[in-house]
Amino acid sequence: MTQHADVVVIGGGQAGLAAGYHLRRLGIEHVILDAEAAPGGAWQHTWDSLRLFSPAQYSSLPGRLMPVQVGELYPDAAHVVAYLADYEKRYELPVHHGTRVEGVHRDGLFLRVETDSGSWTARAVISATGTWTRPFLPAVPGRGQYRGRQLHTVQYRTPSEFAGQRVVVVGGGNSGAQIAADLAHADSHPTWVTQRPPRYLADDIDGRALFDHATARRRALDEGRTDSGGVASLGDIVAVPPVRSARDARLLTAKPMFAGLTATGAVWADGTRAEADAVIWCTGFRPALAHLAPMRLRSTWGHIEAVGTRAADEARLHLLGYGDWTGPASATLIGVGRPARDAARQIADLLGHQYG
Repeated sequence: MTQHADVVVIGGGQAGLAAGYHLRRLGIEHVILDAEAAPGGAWQHTWDSLRLFSPAQYSSLPGRLMPVQVGELYPDAAHVVAYLADYEKRYELPVHHGTRVEGVHRDGLFLRVETDSGSWTARAVISATGTWTRPFLPAVPGRGQYRGRQLHTVQYRTPSEFAGQRVVVVGGGNSGAQIAADLAHADSHPTWVTQRPPRYLADDIDGRALFDHATARRRALDEGRTDSGGVASLGDIVAVPPVRSARDARLLTAKPMFAGLTATGAVWADGTRAEADAVIWCTGFRPALAHLAPMRLRSTWGHIEAVGTRAADEARLHLLGYGDWTGPASATLIGVGRPARDAARQIADLLGHQYG
């Protein structure tokens, strides 16, 4: 059975909901197809101690402030899930949960969206699938021979499952620092390994400043001024309270990246070894774009070339929430609203829809 909507949004996490909000405000018929069985997007699957980088009032989607979490300056993931569920309900967004998109195809005047429960035709599509379902694992020598447990950030939940174990945490970004701190506070004594010495942002910098910096960078690029290097120019790690306390207590001492893995642990170029019961790879993600493969839009560097949020070679397709290449800070709660609004307005123009 084939159904129709003027716009199909793929993904019901924060980016998909922001897109739905702006499409609804413009009176554009749309549907949001989400593979998750329940609201909350990827926030449903994070580790137990994860906290936002910003206070609630600076972590909101368009139209509705996130309420403060009692007793917490930086809300936890469960609070974000509850907020997203309430947001979806409050604005009566047409989310179809438990619907997995398998492919998007050009079909004459329409785009055809194939799912595991039927097809949709649309005049435009917004892809907002994020990155959580595409964890990246580096090609490290010996990774296939290591006999201990290996897991990625997406599979980590709580330090209690590693009680009494020797754990190597790989990655110098926020996930690596937070998980290493989580284990260190639980007396698990992790070995934290980073490609380069950890770079902490100043303690008074959080997600509010990062968003402002990303926005200023985009404005500079649009005006032909010098690229500031993005938020990475400020540092890699936001010193949220658990990370700061572990760092200040000297529980977070990073070692340089090892040369490879053996059957029982890690080995460095100078012959130093560390036995490990588990290796946690906090090595980032890639955009989840497999559903767009039938359109053959991928560039040699793995992304889809975009002008703002619009795919450069397909005006009916917009990409939202994958990072700065689809809008400044668009992978964040506070940052996704503006590119979502721009995408909705461009689609309204494409459809000949009037808006104020």
